[in-house]
Amino acid sequence: MPQRLISYLDSIVARDPSPRSRWEVLLYPGVLALGLHRVAHWLFEAQLHFLARLVNTISRFLTAIDIHPGAQIGRNFFIDHGFVVIGETAEIGDNVTMYQGSTLGGTNPTNGVGGKRHPTLGNDVIVSLGAAILGPIVVGNGARIGANAVVTKDVPEGATMVGIPAKSTLVEVKPETQNFVPYGTPCNECFDPSTQKLEILQCEVEMLRLRLTSLLDERDAAGAKPAPARKRGEKKSA
Repeated sequence: MPQRLISYLDSIVARDPSPRSRWEVLLYPGVLALGLHRVAHWLFEAQLHFLARLVNTISRFLTAIDIHPGAQIGRNFFIDHGFVVIGETAEIGDNVTMYQGSTLGGTNPTNGVGGKRHPTLGNDVIVSLGAAILGPIVVGNGARIGANAVVTKDVPEGATMVGIPAKSTLVEVKPETQNFVPYGTPCNECFDPSTQKLEILQCEVEMLRLRLTSLLDERDAAGAKPAPARKRGEKKSA
């Protein structure tokens, strides 16, 4: 087993306590997806775009992980579980961890011309489950993105982001929070999943309120229109 592969597998074991051996890690969907992405990216760089997409499609079918062949990924990248989406112009540094359901999404260019549309992640970044990082923004080294957070602005180095839209929050400095933290944030009352659910519900309520206001305005505007004039000779109904 090549030394670089051993080093990669050991980096995953250091972040995931469940595997009992390196051989077990080789069966992880994230490891398979990354291996196939290396092939797809090589084909993409060689401008063999159809073959690159074919490898990408096979990888997505086998792993439920969608990594565009154009994405640039550094060393020791770890996807824990699946259902992760990474866009074409995303750039990922070394020792980055992404959990299930997270997304590195893009923005639609106003001029219709493709360009840098996806995020750039520095080294040692942790993206927790369900988090979305959108647009050509930069996430600094060592940053942590909490569960279900939606990030649309640059993230400073070492920051912990939570909420919708994501905002930086303070994390108490303890020995267990100075290095790798599973899911990006400590498991305490500050990061109770119910808080994230509440923020999502508040967002949905606000959208419904705006929709209701729009419908009421449409109704009032329709009621304010004058009645159509009767045709000549038409009798008024009793």
